[in-house]
Formats: sequence, structure tokens, C-alpha cells
Amino acid sequence: MTRLYLIDDHPIVRAGLSALLQGNGHQVVGESADITQAVSEVGRLDPQVILLDLNLDGRSGFEVLAELHRRHQSARVIVLSMSDQPRNVAEALRMGASGYVLKGAASHELLAAVEAVAQGRRYLGAGLTDIAVQGLTTDADRGATLSPRERQILVMVARGKSSAAIGSELHLSPKTVDTYRSRLMAKLELADVPALVRWAIREQLIDLED
Repeated sequence: MTRLYLIDDHPIVRAGLSALLQGNGHQVVGESADITQAVSEVGRLDPQVILLDLNLDGRSGFEVLAELHRRHQSARVIVLSMSDQPRNVAEALRMGASGYVLKGAASHELLAAVEAVAQGRRYLGAGLTDIAVQGLTTDADRGATLSPRERQILVMVARGKSSAAIGSELHLSPKTVDTYRSRLMAKLELADVPALVRWAIREQLIDLED
């Protein structure tokens, strides 16, 4: 029997997962759609495995992965998502997920993932191994295109510095810093600053304490 915690913003999905898991001898110790509540309850309830959706009513499951890492939580995470985008699969694995299963997968695949991850192994759903490799390779290739100055500014942005503060430190105008920021976001194919921060953490340019 594996103790599980469910993080998904759809009650009907959580109900279905609970029925499947408990009907196959596992124990669901808690569930939530709220990131803050979920992380707090995981620390208190001490599940062995977390099932985590990536899209949580305007927030991201990547926030959960980052916070669990920061708190040194021992629970292992299986991402259960609709997304088969290489970037999402690769990022989830690089941020500490032990498994990744698509929501359209058969129930026996999810049960196999729970068993594998609970035993300390990794599990990727059908067809996701090649997708993960593609995502990891593409990330590395994108990072190689950054100039030293772009990499320097990326680190400063990821650490929360404003364009004015960066400009003052590097003797650049804020407008020039904004241009650098836009260019490096385009090169890395990132949509916003939180995504940039996650990328910088993955590439070990900054750590979670920054």
C-alpha cells in the first residue's frame, strides 16, 4: 500500500483518482487544488507519492516542485498532465519529478507508475522517453546560444533585480537592459519571468535560496 496525496484543480479528477487508487489497495491521505495548502499538508501528512497536475487554476505545478525541493520533502512526485510538450516533460524531470504520465493514459499505466515510483524508480508513460530526451537536448542547445552578457543579465533578472538596478550595476540604460531581456527570453522560448527563473534554476545558474 502506498500513501498518496493528490494535487489537481478539478474535483471530479481527484475523485476519480481516489476511487482508482484506493480500489487498488493504495491510501489517499489528502488532496487539494491549492498550492499553499497542498505543500503544507504534504509536510504534515507525509505521503510517499504525490500526483501533481501542472495546470492549477492559473498557477503552475512547477511551483510545487520548486517548493518541495526547497523544503527537502521526501515524497516522490508523479506529474499527471495533459501536456506532452517536450519542454514540460523535461522541466518536470529536471525539477525533481520521478514520473510523468499523460492524463489520457490507461489506468493500469498510472498504477504501474505509482508502484515504480514508490519503490524508488523513475517512470515515464508510453512514448514520453523520446519526448523527454528531445526537451532536455533542446534546452541545452538554447542555452548555448546565449552570449556572456545575456547570461549575466539572465542571472540578475532571475534573482529579481529590476531593469534600473541591472542598468546601474552594468552601466547600461534600463531600455538597453529591457532589450537584452526580451532577446534572451526569445532565444530561450520563455513566456515570462517565472519561466526564466525555473530555467536558471535548472541550468544551475542560481539556486532556490536566491
